[in-house]
Amino acid sequence: MADAGDMDSAPYQSLYRRFRPQRFEEVLGQEHVSLALRNAVRDGRVGHAYLFSGPRGTGKTSTARILAKALNCAALEDGEPCGRCDSCIEIARGASLDVHELDAASNNGVDAMRDLVSHAALGTPGRWKVYIVDEVHMLSTAASNALLKTLEEPPGHVVFVLATTDAQKVLPTIRSRTQHFEFRLLGSETLSALLHRVREATGLAIADEALDAAVRRGRGSARDALSALDQVAAGGVVDDDIVVLAELAESLADRDASRALVAVAQACEAGRDAQRLAADLAEYLRQGFLAIVAGELVSLSGAERSRVEETARNMGLPALVRAIEEIGRAQVDMRDIPDQRVHLEVSLIKLTHPQADDSTIALLERVERLERALADAGGTGSPTPARVPRTVEVPPPPVGGPPPAKARTETAKDRGAEATVAEVPGAEVPSSPAGEDAGDPVGGPELARRTLGAVRRQGGGSTRGAPRRDSSGAEARSAAPAPPVGPRGAVATLPSRDELVQVWGDGLLAALPNRARARFRVGRFVEVDGDGAVFALPNETHRSYCEAVRIEVESALRDRFGTAVPIRLVVDVEADDESGPSPSTAEPRASQKAAVATPAVHDDPRDLLDPVVLAAETEPAGAGLTPQERLKQAFPGAHEV
Repeated sequence: MADAGDMDSAPYQSLYRRFRPQRFEEVLGQEHVSLALRNAVRDGRVGHAYLFSGPRGTGKTSTARILAKALNCAALEDGEPCGRCDSCIEIARGASLDVHELDAASNNGVDAMRDLVSHAALGTPGRWKVYIVDEVHMLSTAASNALLKTLEEPPGHVVFVLATTDAQKVLPTIRSRTQHFEFRLLGSETLSALLHRVREATGLAIADEALDAAVRRGRGSARDALSALDQVAAGGVVDDDIVVLAELAESLADRDASRALVAVAQACEAGRDAQRLAADLAEYLRQGFLAIVAGELVSLSGAERSRVEETARNMGLPALVRAIEEIGRAQVDMRDIPDQRVHLEVSLIKLTHPQADDSTIALLERVERLERALADAGGTGSPTPARVPRTVEVPPPPVGGPPPAKARTETAKDRGAEATVAEVPGAEVPSSPAGEDAGDPVGGPELARRTLGAVRRQGGGSTRGAPRRDSSGAEARSAAPAPPVGPRGAVATLPSRDELVQVWGDGLLAALPNRARARFRVGRFVEVDGDGAVFALPNETHRSYCEAVRIEVESALRDRFGTAVPIRLVVDVEADDESGPSPSTAEPRASQKAAVATPAVHDDPRDLLDPVVLAAETEPAGAGLTPQERLKQAFPGAHEV
């Protein structure tokens, strides 16, 4: 590395020019290239053409010049140029006749290549004549073809070194005629060590925070980092955008749209370009992604590394991936949009409001955030949906009756576990002796039946199975069977009529097999009593058809509610009982009958069924015609558009 001690009288040079590497060992971060070239020079196995590719500021042109110095050095030291002979000094000054540099970006025509080829065979003072063609991918097709023959079989004293930042744009015919070396970006530790050595060599009074900012600004490029250090030395500060990027990333993690828009406004007022800001934000989010997936690849260090990692974990991996993709798409769209800032703001709004985005990855992000919230609230890593307990609703008693019932809810578990039991103050609920409790912890089926009977006597439950009074005032119980009982003897909780109607219309009916769906679609749930659910159908013939597939409907209800739900099929319009309804149910029963319309008279009772019934008798489940196919059959010659 050049010494800065004798440069007081010389014109000022930029730091990246003053500290350009002069030996293979001084090229930082490219040991795989330096070692191969040094061994080739030492052993006399130098190729006739090399291709150096990689990001800007990683040492491609500097390595080409060091190779030219080593090939013409008068006092070679184990493959390294001495740096003291006339040839090394002339090449370092850029005045050597043995090295010819050509910028293909400005000399990309075929005439420039023809001129280069015509002078390639001419001799020079040194042993080797080195052509360095920078940005070779900018050559036109004609110019590349003019170079091909000489590149494949150059004169014996000529070496070509082609440098490019985009090797994929170089013609394959040229790449196949060269030895290809790929240069890499430098790590943050390597750049930090370089800037500290430069600060000591130049005596600059620069704080460590400014050096860290210059390292971040360099983004793996030694030239960019030294240029940023030059700016710090001249102005005392460096334009560090890490603060606004951290603010934007944290606003995305908190889903704070206002905070994100304020950060964009402050950055644009400070002179930052919206497209550059989007690119920097995507890179910052990428650092957070790497911090979660592969921490050793993060280029940040210290407090900034901890901050970006914390922000990334708050966002979550799905949200982080979606943000990187959305910002990347915004960068592409900004090229053709007049107001780039507005487009960036819209992208940030979409990221802070996932509900406004119907993409799959947005839905995945919402699910992931919900799972994390449930896991944090419950203290478990994999939350499972819990069954919501239902409370037995006890209606108020008639005027002058006992006080209102007070319901106590116990957790109901799936498929016949402990069910909800209501305690009714004042009800005659027999309690089992201590001996019975020891044999049956939950009271047994008989105690459950007596408890439910006590609830009904207080005015709760349904009219079916409830006590009735005849003309003499004597109480008579209906001969209804006992309610469903769980495996441990607890009363199984039946869903209410409203729950059945909601689940029936929300998709349970549509999920039934064809035959059951066609027969049950014209009925409705009337009520739920101690026997189960009462399902009304238009007439007796239709009821008999549905009775044949009742088991399928009960199975679907058991799968949905986690407990057996017996179904009793009745005709929709029923005659009043001779004894008359009980006072507590007279009004609901009258309102139900008023709401039921008398079915029309049909010649064939099967006309009340859906047309799919006949096909469902012989076709397997799922083989029915779609609505579109039915329309085509009804209107021959019709075409679906």
